[in-house]
Amino acid sequence: MIPGLAHRGYPKKYPENTLSSFQAALDLSYSILELDVQLTKDGVPVVIHDTTVNRTTNGKGKVIDYLFEDLRKLDAGGGQPIPTLEEILKLAKGKAKVDIELKQSGNLYPGLEAKVLEVVRDCGMMDQIFVTSFDHYAIMKMRELSSEVDLGLVIYGATPSVFPLAEQIRARYVSVKYIYLNEDFIRRCEEQDIQIIAWTIDDEQEMSDLRSRYPNIWVCTNELEKWKRCVELHA
Repeated sequence: MIPGLAHRGYPKKYPENTLSSFQAALDLSYSILELDVQLTKDGVPVVIHDTTVNRTTNGKGKVIDYLFEDLRKLDAGGGQPIPTLEEILKLAKGKAKVDIELKQSGNLYPGLEAKVLEVVRDCGMMDQIFVTSFDHYAIMKMRELSSEVDLGLVIYGATPSVFPLAEQIRARYVSVKYIYLNEDFIRRCEEQDIQIIAWTIDDEQEMSDLRSRYPNIWVCTNELEKWKRCVELHA
């Protein structure tokens, strides 16, 4: 298995956040699929990065304004529909872990956290997922809803302020933009038994530099074959 995160599947070769994109990542033996979850008007967790469908489909408008039935009529690339969280979890079950990033923003999606947890439980995937978000209140809400779900905090720049919250909610992962990584931050994560995820690295030389210096850091990438070569080279 390749120790890294397939960012929205394999978007360099397939439409992002689609079944074909995630299947391609599984075919390359990636150990973790990274995906984004929004909520339809009628409360269905769907896998799409943006709050609107404009960029990645042939439709227009906000995800939250679509009923699921209507959203499924849109083309997310290659004639594929926007997948549900349930579909991707079933695809990954027994094959890879899934990083579920909640695209919550304040209270944009009331009930998103509970809906996601419900789908995860129904799929029998609690031991194969972890939930992350830039919205740390959403992650705190997830901890309130479940004492067992694995959690992670997504941040832009490395900051010591993340560690008290991580300890409070028992977060096992911190995802940080790779250019901000430094020795002190890495040491603090190691001391607190937090797995670092570095996002998003697509340059092969930068991949190689990170892998040689910090082999225990997980990389989130769009360039799946490049990272696979890098891992095999530094094995």
